[in-house]
Amino acid sequence: MKATQPITVHGNNVNARTQCAHYHSGRDIIAIQHKCCGEFYACIQCHNEAANHPAQVWPKAESQAQAIYCGNCRQTLSIASYLSSNNSCPYCQAAFNPGCANHYHLYFEQ
Repeated sequence: MKATQPITVHGNNVNARTQCAHYHSGRDIIAIQHKCCGEFYACIQCHNEAANHPAQVWPKAESQAQAIYCGNCRQTLSIASYLSSNNSCPYCQAAFNPGCANHYHLYFEQ
């Protein structure tokens, strides 16, 4: 599904590709909408620094939520599409950081 309006990505020193002070390699180009507040953040640390509430994980039952934002092409992806993407955007083929899988449990029910 295409993003229909500009999405604001919150965080510490976030650039146009959604890279932040914590994660800024050429492959750190996704932002995640947080279940708890509906806001997109560049990473969990950005959320924890800025939000006044604890982060919540997305339940498996909501895997079709358009909660992933590609900072390269500005398209939104469902959680399911992102998790099955083989570390690249299905729209623009930009490479995603494979190390993000180490943090899935912070965002998505396992």
